[in-house]
Amino acid sequence: MANQWLTSDPCVPDDMVYIPDGNFVMGDHFGDGWSDELPLHDVLLDAFFMSKYEITNSQYCDYLNDANSLGLIEVRNGVVYASPGGTDPYCDTHSYDTYSQIDYNDVSGNFSVREKGGRDMSDDPMVEVSWYGAAAYCNWRSSEEGYENCYNLSTWGCDFSKHGYRLATEAEWEYATRGGLSGKRFPWSDPNITHSQANYYSWWEGGSPYRPYDVSPTEGYHPDWNDGISPYTSPVGTFSANGYGLYDMSGNVWEWCNDWYDSDYYDWCKNTCGEPCPNPTGPTSGIFRVLRGGLWFYSAYYCRVANRYYYLPVNRLRYFGFRVVLSD
Repeated sequence: MANQWLTSDPCVPDDMVYIPDGNFVMGDHFGDGWSDELPLHDVLLDAFFMSKYEITNSQYCDYLNDANSLGLIEVRNGVVYASPGGTDPYCDTHSYDTYSQIDYNDVSGNFSVREKGGRDMSDDPMVEVSWYGAAAYCNWRSSEEGYENCYNLSTWGCDFSKHGYRLATEAEWEYATRGGLSGKRFPWSDPNITHSQANYYSWWEGGSPYRPYDVSPTEGYHPDWNDGISPYTSPVGTFSANGYGLYDMSGNVWEWCNDWYDSDYYDWCKNTCGEPCPNPTGPTSGIFRVLRGGLWFYSAYYCRVANRYYYLPVNRLRYFGFRVVLSD
């Protein structure tokens, strides 16, 4: 049953999209993915909201400026940490890594979004952000909008009983990305992918795309966003939305999920929850956190809905970003 507040709460902002409750078959339906995308298994999810777009440079910059004014963060050698003396990096600024589109003025204490090649990067997805920085943003946004904080910023545990912003579970992410479609390779009904649908690297060999489902007539990085100055991200919402009204679920940037990574996650889910597995939240501990969605830097293979990736939660790279969910 859908939670009643989800359809009646007037505080939910316009950039959040309602994802109805339901069940789906999670995993690789085509047998052309990694071994950790199998076996297929049934999952049952409650309704939730998900951000329509990946969190932008502008949105994250708003968080940084507010958090800095409240003394919640500090900048050390161009890297943002919790204050005082936090050890888990949140994000990079441009002075630390030129791929970051966030400037920090150590005299005024202000953060601002850069221009790249004369283009305003405000509406491009935030990059060079760690899992910790994504979780910290969730808590800040919860406080700003009158919701409960889901994350303990000391232990980094997520309390799923709280009514507030957090990162999507792997199951929520894949369910939302499928957009109400069943057994598809991408977030749309077309079994193929081209540069007209997503920002990714079309990998060619021998004069044609390497993967049979990559039918893009243009080779390499997306021609509209390859300006010779990395990162080659595109403004959020550039491409068509999926069936739930979500944008950039394939390509642009990899998105941090809440879950710890486990190569046997699907077996773990079935063995732990049974089937259909209700609202799985993944392993309780691990080394790596999950990333989903593909990216501008890699090929169509990584844009598949079932594709799973993982990195250390401290990592901040030019193709790491995130979006948020809101649930009861």
